Amino acid sequence: MGRNERLQLISQIQENLNTAMICYITGDRENLSTRIAPDIIRIFFRHLEFIGKREHITLLLYTRGGDVLTPWRLVNLIREYCNKFSVMIPFRSYSAGTLICMGADEIIMGKMGELSPIDPSVANAFNPEDPCNKKAKIPVSVEDVISFISLAKEKAGLTHEEQLAHVFLHLSKKVHPLSLGNVHRNYLLIRSLGRKLLELHSEPPSVEQIESIIKSLTEELHAHNYAIPRYEAKNHIKLKISHPSPEIEQLMWNLFEHYENDLQLLSPFNPATLLNEQEQQVDFEATGGIIESTNKLDTFVFEGRVARQHQHNADSPPVSLNIYSQAWKTIE
Repeated sequence: MGRNERLQLISQIQENLNTAMICYITGDRENLSTRIAPDIIRIFFRHLEFIGKREHITLLLYTRGGDVLTPWRLVNLIREYCNKFSVMIPFRSYSAGTLICMGADEIIMGKMGELSPIDPSVANAFNPEDPCNKKAKIPVSVEDVISFISLAKEKAGLTHEEQLAHVFLHLSKKVHPLSLGNVHRNYLLIRSLGRKLLELHSEPPSVEQIESIIKSLTEELHAHNYAIPRYEAKNHIKLKISHPSPEIEQLMWNLFEHYENDLQLLSPFNPATLLNEQEQQVDFEATGGIIESTNKLDTFVFEGRVARQHQHNADSPPVSLNIYSQAWKTIE
């Protein structure tokens, strides 16, 4: 990976903004993706301990999302080391990434910057079976359940208690009642987390503003994969968005492209290409995520083995893939 080139860009951004900087990239490479998870907290602690107490710390973030509880712990940890916390978004910061942004005093978004709604989908043992894969469960979206009840009220015109009870009974026959209970807990959780993160600001929004932001990000965008550009984030949702100078915007985009290239995010991971014609099997390592600051580097590494399948048909792949390790590794 081109660490030297990345460090030059990081140093330029730090100098221009008078900030200390940490970069956190969860790769979304097809067939080899990573997500925000609790195992990053101790890694960030190592980076932050070396950085020490600063007036201003900036997190450059690229993610498709992940565990919704991790942002609360991560934001609180970073704030232990600074008076002002900024998040820099050159491109995507979805779901749990948007929650992290909500805990920042400033969200620096480039022209390509995107946030997303924060309504989660929940999965547990009581979720409905996937008809295409009996061993898998279908995630249940919190807002989908709420929208089903709203559909009955607003479009079908069902208002009497007996009618709504019948609708709910029908839903509970399709989705296990304990799964629906879990949906409600997550409905309360995501709103509580959003509220707490916004209240961490050095100048918190008013109670009315907080409730408006949470409603926008959970109920009003109607699709979990809705991409929120910076104009909408700033002017409609009223998040604390700032536009970088042209110089900073170019630096942050160049830095993102280095991560994109180093992690091969635009090239699907194809195990078959790792074998040459003579090899029957080969061990490999592939990097799927990065946490980086000027003096520390950790990477999320997949380790596995690809072996040629000597007997396969049209429905089975020509090679087998066995991932035997996936974990963060300290490089520096």
